[in-house]
Amino acid sequence: MLNKIEHVALAVADLDAAVAHYADTWGLEVEHRERVEDQGVEEAMLPLGDSYLQLLGATGPDTTVGRFLATRGEGLHHIAYEVDDLPAALAGLKDKGVRLIDEAPRRGGRGHLVAFVHPKGNHGLLVELIQRPRSG
Repeated sequence: MLNKIEHVALAVADLDAAVAHYADTWGLEVEHRERVEDQGVEEAMLPLGDSYLQLLGATGPDTTVGRFLATRGEGLHHIAYEVDDLPAALAGLKDKGVRLIDEAPRRGGRGHLVAFVHPKGNHGLLVELIQRPRSG
């Protein structure tokens, strides 16, 4: 079902400072940056091999990432796995009794379809499943 790790996401308090840190310290440059209003985040995608490091800044304190930062501080937020057929992947997980945050795909950054698996259904790890836009 899983193709690869699409990205590892870090919640950061100051997105510009984090982008500068990863450029200066690790030589990683932003390939894509956007604000995803319905998720309450601004994201910066830094290519790293065949996947990405995603830096997530909150658009406000009452967003998911804003609350995460307030309670846990900066750090690992989630890991995203790429799948070919997101609706089928969600149906399969639901059939197995895995707790989902999203039972249906929704639009995420870069035009991808996304859905989240609850950390309580995955040994404490928040997982994002991603289906890339189909070409043509």
